[in-house]
Amino acid sequence: MLPRERVLAALDFRPPDVVPLRILPAVGGLYEHGRKLLDLTRACGHDFGDLSSITLPAAPPPTDFDPDGRYHTIKTDEWGSTWEYRIFGIWGHLIDWPLRDTGRLDAYKPPPPPPAEGPDFEAAKASIAEQKRRWFTLGGSGSLMEKLWSLRGFEDTLVDILRDTPEINRLADILVEHTAASVKRSLAVGVDGVAFGDDFGTQNALIFPPKVWRRFYKPRYEALFAPVRKAGKRIFFHCCGQIGDILEDFSQLGVDALWPQLTVFDMPELARCCRDLGIALELHPDRGDLMQRRSPAEVRDHVLRLVDTFRPSDGGSWLYIEIDPGFPWPNVEALFRVAMELRG
Repeated sequence: MLPRERVLAALDFRPPDVVPLRILPAVGGLYEHGRKLLDLTRACGHDFGDLSSITLPAAPPPTDFDPDGRYHTIKTDEWGSTWEYRIFGIWGHLIDWPLRDTGRLDAYKPPPPPPAEGPDFEAAKASIAEQKRRWFTLGGSGSLMEKLWSLRGFEDTLVDILRDTPEINRLADILVEHTAASVKRSLAVGVDGVAFGDDFGTQNALIFPPKVWRRFYKPRYEALFAPVRKAGKRIFFHCCGQIGDILEDFSQLGVDALWPQLTVFDMPELARCCRDLGIALELHPDRGDLMQRRSPAEVRDHVLRLVDTFRPSDGGSWLYIEIDPGFPWPNVEALFRVAMELRG
């Protein structure tokens, strides 16, 4: 099979020729491990695009370091949210929110969405057409929950949603409109699937009661997902936390593939449930305890147990690799080696 055919088979719960794989060449991991990770990533390859052209990230400027040499910088993004960063390539901590005062909402303007015309758009369209000759292609879109709290603040966002305030509904609708423009662009360039992501769970349960999630979020995701379904493309969703209570909702919304936080689930039950619902799973080995603190042998055994539990050889799942700072190199190497073995 070509890589694109392999992913489509997995999405349709048909047996692929080898275990499919997606690698995210994360900036933080590449910066820490350098050339050896770059070479290993290229040697492994995956089914979601050509990795031969990836490069090492440029080092941050000297102004991004404290006098003692530790990385530390503060930046305000295009949405007006201010972040403090302590590890290069890793999400920072919010320290200021443009809509802490909802009285600012009337004057608030989001950044312009990506254009669906012009030279950059045409170049992206041509690139996707070339990539699809061999690989499965994904387009980005955005998030709702994550963006809401980065604009309003986490606690205030939760309280506003529970109270169903007019302001939080207006802000959510602004984000839906902005995200819809990104979805439209992704579909226009011709991708095979569109990826979304929001974290809705704690380690034990949903952040909201399910009925609140269904009231506030589900109809907004329906508005975003409907054009993707109509175009015959695939819907990918990433969601951390224990979200078992809304897996059926994701199926009803037409989610084709879910990247979950595996460690908070009973994995055999998750495998059974998602197979019954027709939701394919991205199998991302635990990047907390496993990759940071366990041995290479334990990394290998964990991946083989995932394969035994979720049965990617029967379709419906594939491996996902993303290397963060703090992963000991022997563990990184063990993860890639077992993936390469599973792919022959």
